[in-house]
Order: sequence, then structure tokens, then C-alpha cells
Amino acid sequence: MSSLQQVIKNSGYLNFADYLNLVLYHPQYGYYSAKNNPIGAQGDFFTSSSLGADFGELLGVQFEQMWQILGCPHPFILLEMGAGTGDLAQDLLNYVEREYPDFFSAIAYLIIEASPQLKAQQQKLLTDKLNKVNWIDWEQIPDNSLIGCCFSNELVDAFPVHQVILQQGQLREVYVTWQENQLIEVYQELSSLEIENYFKLCQVDFPSSIYPEGYRTEVNLQALHWLKTLASKLQTGYILTIDYGYDAQRYYHPQRAQGTLQCYYQHHRHNNPYLYLGEQDITSQVNFTSLERQGELLGLDHLGFTKQGLFLMALGVGDRFQALHQSQAHLQEILQRRDALHQLINPSGLGNFGVLLQAKGLTPPQKLQPIKGFTMG
Repeated sequence: MSSLQQVIKNSGYLNFADYLNLVLYHPQYGYYSAKNNPIGAQGDFFTSSSLGADFGELLGVQFEQMWQILGCPHPFILLEMGAGTGDLAQDLLNYVEREYPDFFSAIAYLIIEASPQLKAQQQKLLTDKLNKVNWIDWEQIPDNSLIGCCFSNELVDAFPVHQVILQQGQLREVYVTWQENQLIEVYQELSSLEIENYFKLCQVDFPSSIYPEGYRTEVNLQALHWLKTLASKLQTGYILTIDYGYDAQRYYHPQRAQGTLQCYYQHHRHNNPYLYLGEQDITSQVNFTSLERQGELLGLDHLGFTKQGLFLMALGVGDRFQALHQSQAHLQEILQRRDALHQLINPSGLGNFGVLLQAKGLTPPQKLQPIKGFTMG
């Protein structure tokens, strides 16, 4: 029996969210703690920032405009939540330092990272930016103190989710336990009334007669708690969330009978979360409606929702394609860069990611300022 199996066995019955929290985030055996270099070409998955510097640089264009709209505050906080390998922070800061020196001098870059392994990797990569970057925990941020932009790229999809299943017209929750030398599922009463309230928040009539017996899906309560914490820390500025997902009506469509949970092991995708314990990534699509509705309850302004392809086009991806035609670089380098740019905006891949922008504390004139990345969607 592996160490992680023993931890699960000793835990008795775990709801699915608690099970995911163990296999992904256990401080010794969890995927994000024990796995070496899970992100990138040699890992289990890659992100937009794995494809080169363009993604971070284009975000730098957007953040500089936000700084201008807010009246050029000093410091301007950039809070990155879940910074992966640190590539995005490095690309963004290098570009801003080169292109927008006044903005660069105003930036205070904060990172919240749950994985000790990734945090160490980020600190190694960003050695020359340690006077600009700090790693902190939520508890270190006073309420209503942040002025700037809080952003994440493929963070919310990695939050542990509850799973529910429809049995004889009743909503039951999925629990995991260790019996007869194996992991088994048990379906029991809901662990929290928040699960029922989640569907009400999203205005989804679930369960109802339109859903088939055995319909199974996810509920991301941690996303709501995360946004509540984030809103409490932000005084004035923006929340930018980039991830893959749907609105609630598509997410909980009756035909999506097995939910959206996906597992990634060495760039191979499957849907069995009980394999490769602590060695595979497990994610689910983001329900953007829940973030929008929760934001409304928290007093956040909804400024826009678009797709990553449109977002990056509005920030200048087209100009970068054009510049490649005049580039003096080697042909192979040009072709690789062009392929990376295509992947960032591909509507059947990364380009279909959702980009949600919310804000807090803006004046009426600031709210009316067009945001560059949202002028095409």
C-alpha cells in the first residue's frame, strides 16, 4: 500500500473534494507537492505561458492600461495566484521593464502559490527579480488593501470539486473510501447545504425531470470561497480570471451526463481519478456563471467576458504575426513562434478559454473606460 493510499484509508469516508485535496495538495504525497516539473513539454500538461513570451507580454499591455485607468498608482499591485513555473511572471516583468519603465517602477508583484515545489521553481527562475517579486499567503494581506489587478491563469480548474450524482430523483454526493484493498465510491447525503445553494446561485433547476438517472457532475465551492477572499482583499482594481469552462447552462446541460472531470498523466488525458494517486493532474471545467453571480453578491462589477483568442487579438497578436514577416530570425525560429501564436488563439484549443474581468472600487468614469482586451468580444 502506498503512503497516499494509507492516508486515504486512515481518513475513512472522504467527500470527493476532500479526496482531491489529498491527492493533489497533500504536503508530502500530493501531485502539486511531490511531482517534479508537472507543467510544460516534459510534464503532464502545458499552459499558455509554456508557449513562449507572447502571452505574458500581451498581459503586460493590458495591465499597463489598467494602471493608467486607475491614475497610475504607486505601488500598483499585480497579484498572481497560482504562478506555475514562474514563466508568466518572468515574461511579463521583462517586457514591462523594457517597454513601460514608468509602469515597471510602480509594480509590486505578489505571488500566492500553494505548491512548495512550484514556489521553489518560481524563486529559482525569478532570481533577478527578487527585489520586485514577493511570495505571500492570504493571511498576510490586510483586508481592503490591494490596489491593482489580481489575476490567474488556469487556477480555478485545479480547485478540488465536490461531485454529485442523481439517484432516483434525489441529489446524492460522491464519497471515497478504502475497502477490500481498493478505492470505492459511496453515494450519501450532501456534506453541505452550500451544494444545493450553488445551483440556486447559478439559476440551474437541478435536479429536475430533464436530467437522466445517474447524471453526475461537479460543484466547485472552493471557487466561491476563493472569490470571496479575493474580493475582501481588493480595495480598488481588477480581477482577471483566465481558464477553460462554460456558462452554467452549458456546464449543467442534461446531455453532459458525466460532468467535466479530466485527468492528465504524461500528456495523456483520461477520466479515472483513482489511478496514479499523487502522480496525475485532475481538473474540471470552470463554471463562469458561478463566478459572475458570486461577484455580484460580493459587490464586484462585471466588466466583461470574452474568449482568449479575441482577448489576445485585441491586445496585439495580429501585429506580432505581421512582425514575423519582417523578422530576420532563422526560418525554424519564425515557424515555431508562428505556431505558438496560433496555439494561443486557436478556437478549438487555448483560444477558447474564457476570460472574465471583474472590478471593485472603480469610479463611474473608470468603469466606462474601454478595456483593451475586451474591445473585440
